[in-house]
Amino acid sequence: MTGDHCPYPSFPPPVKVRLVVTGDHPCAYLPGRTAQNRALWSERMPAELYHRFMDANFRRSGQVLYQPICGGCRACRQIRVPVSTFHPSKSQRRCWRRNADLSVSKGKPHLTSEKFELYSRYVAAWHGKQEPESADGLSQFLYCSPVDSLEYEYREPAGRLVGVGICDLSPLSLSTVYFYHDPETSARGLGTYAALYEIEEARGAGIPYYYMGFWIDRCPTMHYKASFRPSEVLHPDGIWRPGPE
Repeated sequence: MTGDHCPYPSFPPPVKVRLVVTGDHPCAYLPGRTAQNRALWSERMPAELYHRFMDANFRRSGQVLYQPICGGCRACRQIRVPVSTFHPSKSQRRCWRRNADLSVSKGKPHLTSEKFELYSRYVAAWHGKQEPESADGLSQFLYCSPVDSLEYEYREPAGRLVGVGICDLSPLSLSTVYFYHDPETSARGLGTYAALYEIEEARGAGIPYYYMGFWIDRCPTMHYKASFRPSEVLHPDGIWRPGPE
């Protein structure tokens, strides 16, 4: 079915595991909807198993893996880019050239005061979050991971940090977890550039898929994902089909 409401049950997890069902809460993506997840906490998980969880429509936040199970709604669907067939659009190629002066380094995720300050300014400007988050809260949200993860740091020629991206790594997928950037550099289109850079990283490593998280057709903040083509979307019947055009 193409609508949000459908008769399909939630995807079963790839292995037998105890899942905790969260309470109802307002949907962060579709106004007026009530959302519910089921989740598990993991101290450590093999990369191949986490990839299977993503193919069962799970994402992660810190060490918590969660799956939307909202009553009658299956709008949250994984979207991925087949790396070998991806071709950047004209506007994406312009974005790539516009950021050619940046230097990018990667390594194991680690939180610093520089990153914490950048993240605080990002969430205040882009999400209207005025209450400062603690460094420990950010660490639990982004920097504690049960799987192998990579952190990309984007810096201007003078060395100023302007963007940070965290991805999960497996032999079959590079999965973006979160990207935050300097709100004063919005003209660069750093979110697009980071996705392009990570796709090229996957291509160079021989990784077949770049996972972009959930795609929600009627959520405007998700629409940018449709510009990465071709893509595939995981449908409620468990079949990956061509993504939005």
